[in-house]
Amino acid sequence: MKIYADRPARRGAQLLADAAAVLVVVLSVWLALHVRDTVLDLRAPGDRLIDAGTALRGTFDTAAAKAEELPLVGDALARALRPGSDAGTRIMDAGWRQIAAVENLAFWLTFVLVAVPVVLVLTTWLPLRVRYARQATGALRLRALGAAGHDVLALRALATQPLGTLADTGPVAGGWRTGDPAAIRVLADLELHRLGLRRVSNDGDAAPSGRP
Repeated sequence: MKIYADRPARRGAQLLADAAAVLVVVLSVWLALHVRDTVLDLRAPGDRLIDAGTALRGTFDTAAAKAEELPLVGDALARALRPGSDAGTRIMDAGWRQIAAVENLAFWLTFVLVAVPVVLVLTTWLPLRVRYARQATGALRLRALGAAGHDVLALRALATQPLGTLADTGPVAGGWRTGDPAAIRVLADLELHRLGLRRVSNDGDAAPSGRP
């Protein structure tokens, strides 16, 4: 599998693109975790409500328990204190609901901040890299086949090269139809150059990197 080009300029651009994609993912994760920690700080009021509700319920429960020990009025006094304990429970429930809301918000913000950049990378950068790897690998196989593969590369060049580039080759473009080996080699080199791969030498082997 050919992942990177042979030509230094094309290979450098690919490395920069890969590094940028990784950097985007890393920064998105870092930002998401930072935002998550910041949002979770908002649960502090909920924690205080729970502490206050627990203390209030404990106070009334203790007072009701002691009131029950009093003769005659103990039961009535204990029943009068029970609503205070219930109020503490409601305050605790409010604290738990606030904490749950904050934690849900933190989770979804983290998910979105990570998922959106990752999806963008997977739908833009990754398909381009996979497409290049497939094309470059196929081109190398055709180059290794010799004249038959070069003929296919030349045909591919006729289909992919800009019209201006083909016009600059003069009669070379038409030489493919007559099977001219020199014309086929020039066109094959154009396709290999488009992919950043080494050109075909005069003896049919791969030549050093450079423009055809």
